[in-house]
Amino acid sequence: MIYKEFALSEKGSLEGAKLTVYIQEYTEVLNIKERPLILICPGGAYAYTSDREAEPIALAFLAKGYHAAVLRYSCAPAVFPTAQMELGRSILLIREHAKEWHVKKDSIVIQGCSAGGHLAASFACMWMNDYLADGMGISYADRIKLRPNGLMLCYPVITSGKFAHSDSFKNLLGDDYLELKEMMSLENAVNEHVPRTFIWHTFTDGSVPVENSLLFATSLREHGISTELHIFPEGGHGLALANELTAGIEEKEIEPCAAPWIDLATTWMKKY
Repeated sequence: MIYKEFALSEKGSLEGAKLTVYIQEYTEVLNIKERPLILICPGGAYAYTSDREAEPIALAFLAKGYHAAVLRYSCAPAVFPTAQMELGRSILLIREHAKEWHVKKDSIVIQGCSAGGHLAASFACMWMNDYLADGMGISYADRIKLRPNGLMLCYPVITSGKFAHSDSFKNLLGDDYLELKEMMSLENAVNEHVPRTFIWHTFTDGSVPVENSLLFATSLREHGISTELHIFPEGGHGLALANELTAGIEEKEIEPCAAPWIDLATTWMKKY
């Protein structure tokens, strides 16, 4: 396996912002010549990036036959759009090394849990906007390289309205919270440029209500974006893999009814 870390330094980036890649070695004896890559954005309310939603998920996707990468993006006191620019830079870096790493260029999927889901989804909705190209110092012609080929959301933060996880938006927006919270309420940001999407949530999530996923899926439906949505009947927030591999000390994150999500996501990946 190729294991490398790349420091990220965009405007507003904090020390420690980095991309870690987990690339399966190419070998001529295998029929697989190129693999899709899952780019993982851990959650943490934009206050930190969760260890439970980082490398364990990367290793799970590696076991399914994919390349993986984990983005440790800048959190508070860093504010919007720093994390988006770090995510964009990560996609450009992966595309730059795609031939060397045997990555399928048309199969780079961004995955996010909770606030990491908000980062992934906001980038999927806004990658074509001028402020990103300007902030990253790339040409408008090169913006197309930022477009992800798929979006995978696990109990994502989406709305700043009635069902908001307000701390996530306050950490993301800082002093501009009141001015920008409507713009960053992503059920209002969906457009025709959003890629195919996979979403899962639990009905009993008490921190980020299931309505976040329902609102986003409804908007995707209205815009004709191919979407697969799974609502599991039980489980709290932050389940990660929903099994013992990502459970905390109290093991409350073990939820068998939600654990099949990664198999469902793999099936979704294979369809495309």
